[in-house]
Amino acid sequence: MLEAKTLDKPDERRDFPRGHIEAVHMEGLDFAVATFEPGWRWSESVAPIAGTDSCMIHHNCYVVEGRMHVRMDDGTDMEVGPGDVFVCSPGHDAWVVGDAQCVVYDFAGAMAKEYAKAD
Repeated sequence: MLEAKTLDKPDERRDFPRGHIEAVHMEGLDFAVATFEPGWRWSESVAPIAGTDSCMIHHNCYVVEGRMHVRMDDGTDMEVGPGDVFVCSPGHDAWVVGDAQCVVYDFAGAMAKEYAKAD
């Protein structure tokens, strides 16, 4: 198998308040590029779509630009920025830090398939 796609022509785009994701779906990989604008917060922008109190998506991410703060339901938190690779299990909130957009690549798959998708 050999497959390639360009992010210039994603398979789908999902918009939500103060952000969007673009996803490509391939054999063995669902990949998402998430763009979060200043003022974006999961609990305000995506929770109404997801219908959960916290984000229940597992993330394997690389931060391309901007900064994001992630707080787990147990209170553990951290801030990530350009060049950071991070893993985040279900049960968290997150928000953009500062006045610049935050762009994140997510390789885990669930974001590309399920994130901000209304049932």
